[in-house]
Amino acid sequence: MSTTEAPTKKKRSFTFPSAVTTLALVTVAVWVAALLIPAGEYQLDSDGSPVPGTYQQIPSPLSFGDRVQQLVLAPINGLYGLLDAEGFVSTEAFGRLFGQIGVIAFIMAIGAFISVSFSTRALEVAVGSLANRLRSKGWLLIAAVMILFSILGSTMGFSVETFGFYALFIPLLAALGYDRLTTAAMIILGALTGVMGSTVNPFSIGVASGEAGAPLGEGIGLRMLLWVILTAMSVGWVLRYAARIRKDPDASLVGWADPDAEDASDTDLAAEHLEHEPEGTDHTLTSTQKWVLVVTAFAFGLMIFSVIPWSSILGASTGPADYYVEHETSAEPFAWELNWWFPQLAMLFIFASIIVGLIARMKEAEIVRLIGAGAADMIGPALVVSLAGGVSAIMTNTQTLDTILNSMENLVSGLSAAGFAIVVTVINIPLALLVPSTSGHAALAMPLLAPLADFAGVSRPTTITAWMSGAGLTMLWAPTQVVVVGGLAIAKVGYDVYLRFVWPLIVAMFIVSAGIIAVAASLG
Repeated sequence: MSTTEAPTKKKRSFTFPSAVTTLALVTVAVWVAALLIPAGEYQLDSDGSPVPGTYQQIPSPLSFGDRVQQLVLAPINGLYGLLDAEGFVSTEAFGRLFGQIGVIAFIMAIGAFISVSFSTRALEVAVGSLANRLRSKGWLLIAAVMILFSILGSTMGFSVETFGFYALFIPLLAALGYDRLTTAAMIILGALTGVMGSTVNPFSIGVASGEAGAPLGEGIGLRMLLWVILTAMSVGWVLRYAARIRKDPDASLVGWADPDAEDASDTDLAAEHLEHEPEGTDHTLTSTQKWVLVVTAFAFGLMIFSVIPWSSILGASTGPADYYVEHETSAEPFAWELNWWFPQLAMLFIFASIIVGLIARMKEAEIVRLIGAGAADMIGPALVVSLAGGVSAIMTNTQTLDTILNSMENLVSGLSAAGFAIVVTVINIPLALLVPSTSGHAALAMPLLAPLADFAGVSRPTTITAWMSGAGLTMLWAPTQVVVVGGLAIAKVGYDVYLRFVWPLIVAMFIVSAGIIAVAASLG
């Protein structure tokens, strides 16, 4: 009697959805939550800030049909929606830009520049040469980049500008034996830890100080202490992971598989080539490649110089500011200050792409083709950024943010000094999830928190630091934070992988920052 073995069924393993699907699910979840949260509003003072104790519920400004329309149009509003004088976001409104079209244009211009410059192999050869010199000192490069980005984040909110650096560091760190998660963590945690530990950042501390009526310099000692400790923790965490995977490549959370040919960008191909490059490969630059590197260095250097709000930082000014849309502060700019933002930065890299093409003696058709191909490589990150903006549009249009602010106001009332400081940190975590702009978040929260801090016996500068710790902590992981989801999309690192890597650090940073702030609040 013959026996046959029954075919074994393969178990389907759960695969975490892509960044686009994840954000689409977040959008739906926020929309459903907004259905359950009543609409409300505060009375506003002459500066447009909410007045404590004046909250009242109001009838929802939207019918159910309108709400469904808001869900459907959320990605479009997140792309190029306008915020009108009544605080409503729509593509048909008259007002200031609310959507993320500026960020997207910048990302696609970066992609265009990378495509043209990588076609000359200048960056690939330069990265290979640098990798040979840093074979045993890769950790030093990681630490130096993270500290630099953290300084820039702490002083001027440097974060979205990091998108341009992925194409430079992914191939370099791949050649040094590090995976894509190491690159993404180095860039994201480096910049956003600095923002969390902001010292004189006019787009967060400057706005909050202006709303609270506190000088920018007050509390800077506490903020500098937090910046040093948090940056050290962040750098140490990334270096620990980097050392582990360099010693044991199988320990990589993201793996070492080469990207699919259809999805591979010029950065991916360069990284793949450098990973498998034999030792002793010649990395001599031609004269054309040297000039391409000069243009590259000039473009990135000019980008950093042009976005720094020099007058606000050097003048220690406080008051209204906007980071994401206009990138302006209340300080009068110096004559030599450029005050560039996404429109100028996008064209900077488009012009740089053309100049590189001319230096390399490319034909006009080839330059146009490469610019188009590079921009197309960034469609995925652009979709992610647009969806993230759509979540904020839903919360704005349903008028539920004031209801959330009122809950926050009720939670912190009547607490001890230490308890007040800790709760301020905690309650600003979910608020930052819904309002990813630190400028907008400060303008909403600080007018309510500052007078409550007086009753709790906590100084207003300490309250500002507690607020920034909660908001900054959220920036490190939030799916509505374009620096995180956009950066991970460019690096082709799954959001779930990043969360698995970063959550112990986030917990540790919360415990440390909350503890230090609680002690500072108790001491007065």
